Amino acid sequence: MIPVTKTYLPPLSEYNKYLKKIWATAWVTNNGLFVRELEKKLKEYFGVKHLFFVSNGTVALQIAIKALGLKGEIITTPFSYVATTSSIAWENCTPVFVDIDSSTFTLDTKLIERSITETTSAIVATHVYGIPCDVEAIQKIADKHKLKVIYDAAHSFGVTYKGKSILHHGDISTMSFHATKLFHTGEGGSIVTNDDELAHKISYMMNFGHKGQENFSGIGINGKTSELHGAMGLCVFTRIKELIERRKLLSEIYDRKLISLGLQKPVLHKDVVHNYSYYPVLFPTEEKLLQVRDALNAQQIFPRRYFYPSLNKLDYVDNVSMPVADDVSKRVFCLPLYHDLSETEVEMISKIINIAAK
Repeated sequence: MIPVTKTYLPPLSEYNKYLKKIWATAWVTNNGLFVRELEKKLKEYFGVKHLFFVSNGTVALQIAIKALGLKGEIITTPFSYVATTSSIAWENCTPVFVDIDSSTFTLDTKLIERSITETTSAIVATHVYGIPCDVEAIQKIADKHKLKVIYDAAHSFGVTYKGKSILHHGDISTMSFHATKLFHTGEGGSIVTNDDELAHKISYMMNFGHKGQENFSGIGINGKTSELHGAMGLCVFTRIKELIERRKLLSEIYDRKLISLGLQKPVLHKDVVHNYSYYPVLFPTEEKLLQVRDALNAQQIFPRRYFYPSLNKLDYVDNVSMPVADDVSKRVFCLPLYHDLSETEVEMISKIINIAAK
């Protein structure tokens, strides 16, 4: 069977070295050595001031919304994983969808201002598939209307724009370190900001509001994660460069083998260095996509429709028309892409697609 993705697991002997230290100290959670070490390494890697390693990417979004004190309406994308929208609703804010750009699949900045009202407090945008949003345009709009900006950067580990990590944009960026991601800690995520005051608030919020053993500073939640997850992250981190290079090589094979079909891919800005976290292609029709899916499934190959349906179809939001997102979600397909997928397997997958799509 060939799945759409596969978790990279480091050598067990390497992970066991960390486990022995955890067993020796019996320090399993509550800001342990490995959690702090991973935070330090990631801050250096991204070149950011503050990074908090938390239990998952969804909690990261929820804490970000809470830390910024957001209320009322939040402008967001209908083309992302469900957590982007559910986190807004969970925090008792109202998601207001703005359609996506047909070339990048990210929030269409030309449409944002018409959806801003007196109750709009922020923009939550997703760097979907690691394709950066138009961060300059979004910041210009946010500054003009005094809005906060959160980037859901769940797919964006290692992505740079104009020579700097994409995490430098917005008030807060959040990441997912779920097992399916390019960089993972089994389960986990992070909250990133360059704002000292925000970082101070987040440091309390993610740990129940604890200010020492017997005092509390405001409302908090359990956003912590364990030494077991920190150890996994430290193991994976040492191999992140080769993991990205491997995905790049496989993506380039797909590019060559599928070129005759003329399938659309999201467009990257010339100043972006991508991480090859996904390999999305857009088929001309949904019928053609389903035809290809069935042919691949028959050979035990399982791509995914990331992201279908578009989030404006959720039963707890207003079902507004989002023509581009609705259309893209029906026609986009993420092909298998992971560290030990072989070149031969990519060629086989491409051959099946070429035959089924004609």
